[in-house]
Amino acid sequence: MSTKPVIGLIGGSGLYDIEGLENKVWRKVSTPWGEPSDEVLLGTLKGVDCVFLPRHGRGHYVSPSGLNYRANIHALKSLGVTDILSLSAVGSLKEELAPGHFVIVDQFIDRSVARQSSFFDTGCVAHISMADPVCQRMGDKVAEAAQDVAIPFTRGGTYLMMEGPQFSTKAESHLYRSWGCSVIGMTNLPEAKLAREAEMCYATIAMVTDYDCWHPEHEHVTVDAVIKTLHANIANARKLIEAVIPRLGQPRSVCQLGCEHALDHALMTAPSKRDPALLEKLQTIAGRVL
Repeated sequence: MSTKPVIGLIGGSGLYDIEGLENKVWRKVSTPWGEPSDEVLLGTLKGVDCVFLPRHGRGHYVSPSGLNYRANIHALKSLGVTDILSLSAVGSLKEELAPGHFVIVDQFIDRSVARQSSFFDTGCVAHISMADPVCQRMGDKVAEAAQDVAIPFTRGGTYLMMEGPQFSTKAESHLYRSWGCSVIGMTNLPEAKLAREAEMCYATIAMVTDYDCWHPEHEHVTVDAVIKTLHANIANARKLIEAVIPRLGQPRSVCQLGCEHALDHALMTAPSKRDPALLEKLQTIAGRVL
């Protein structure tokens, strides 16, 4: 049985709208986990149904640590989104990943300390695999599109998830480089974990704005420097979105990588011990297995 995908787009710093989207409607969505960052934008791009959410809100008023990640992912799931494409500004931890370069991330390391990154809790415990935290199928489609529109990119890399909102110290930056990390950012891992719990395919496009603070020949990261590169990156991001959406929007069978069946063997709490109030909140996310 084939599925007609609905593509969710989460826009990071500088990306607050989607150009070329037709039949655009901004819609307020409420969730059991609170309010999302902003209204969501519904429309079609080249015939593909899309739902766009500005991660930090239009005007960039929500900090990375203050984001309601559960509400954001729940809102997309409730609107029928099957695949989430996340675009984020990041710092580079490798010489070859210069500002303006895009990285199609395939791994994460979590150094955050204050994020709600699971829908499950006491009263309904679940454990999902995050060994492969993003959807390989989606990553392949993004790579094809990036090559077609001639955007400099690297397929594969580890995203170091830091807490923020401050940038790194030199000691931290050198530590993360010694771990082999490719880029550093403040937002994507809670999204990846929650998307997996919600049985949605997820991919990250990390857009390099700076060299963090480790590079001896570049100035320490400043907001001004980030913003300058950010504008150039957003122009390329728009081209990439236009090229990849038709690829992701083709009818397909259930994801063969198991993203859409991540909860098959995840629930640990016996039915008699499950909290009815939590189960009610989980219906949109996990109703298939509850």
